[in-house]
Amino acid sequence: MRKNIVWRRFELNLKTPFTVSYGSSSTRTAFIVRTSDGGFGEGTIPFYYGIPFETMTSAWDRAASDPFPETIEEISGMIETGIPAPAAAALDIAYHDRLARELGVGVYALYGLPRPTVKTTSYTISIDTPEEMARMAAAVSAYPILKVKLGVSGQEDLDEVRIRAIRAARPEAKIRVDANAGWDAEGAIRLIRRLEKYDLELVEQPTAKDDFSGMGKVQKSVGLPVVADESVCTMADIDRLYEAGVTGINIKLMKCGGIAPAAAMIRRAKDYGMGVMLGSMVETSAGVAAMSQLIGLADWIDLDTPLLISNDPFEGLTYTENAALLPPGGIGLGLSLKPAYASVFETEGLFYE
Repeated sequence: MRKNIVWRRFELNLKTPFTVSYGSSSTRTAFIVRTSDGGFGEGTIPFYYGIPFETMTSAWDRAASDPFPETIEEISGMIETGIPAPAAAALDIAYHDRLARELGVGVYALYGLPRPTVKTTSYTISIDTPEEMARMAAAVSAYPILKVKLGVSGQEDLDEVRIRAIRAARPEAKIRVDANAGWDAEGAIRLIRRLEKYDLELVEQPTAKDDFSGMGKVQKSVGLPVVADESVCTMADIDRLYEAGVTGINIKLMKCGGIAPAAAMIRRAKDYGMGVMLGSMVETSAGVAAMSQLIGLADWIDLDTPLLISNDPFEGLTYTENAALLPPGGIGLGLSLKPAYASVFETEGLFYE
């Protein structure tokens, strides 16, 4: 019997090893979900989140015979409660894609948003020696915004050397610092005060995921915007971060469960006057194109991951030579499989049916 939902595991190859405070990898496992009538979704999560792949694939198998939602209001209610957020996100994205395709519009139009416009993304510099990070920054001299990974425990002095080297290599660049929850509040305050002289734009997730009050303390003690990332998974997290005094959030579909919850959470943050960043895990263009549908609500974007991988199977999402993201046109997500991958995905039967 033909299934309404099928999925495929796909190994992404990173152009260079990706190192953050949690660890390093040169590949990332992605899962592409497809509806029977051609809607695409993605469920991809880093290894350090500890989500077993089988809990995601079994959720998609259980959804395989479910009917499709016919309105955006129905989408969240037709996704099984309690499944991992990236599993929910994959279904949510695929349902949005197929519904928008059916209606002949882009996904953004389902929410009454303006057509996504060109916006420049930051480009990630992963943790390495100061010399190598400066070399990487210089190698992407056309990219005006750098997101610099820091936060390895015990390397606070080295972190300042890293930023100093990058600033010397790229005096004109905007620099965002991302600690990936690698510092405690007091250490973060001390280090950020030292780093402020290097003309940073913002600092992301300086404290542990569950340390809302500590992150608020950091925000009250430094002059840079503090943007929560790992701490932002639910609507309640937005409320807690606002109450703590944090001024910005980074929304990622794989953390919150898809476009529908992301749109609601962004609007809540906007009501609070918080800045909003749109981010992604290391994902294909499917996940990033889905997030790009919400660009009209964003203050910053960190959607560079298709630039970091060498085997993105989709086409439709493009970047200019200076890292400006060109959201897909057309209907739905505006994506299609590249011919080489379409033949592999389709003729070899590598979707699980």
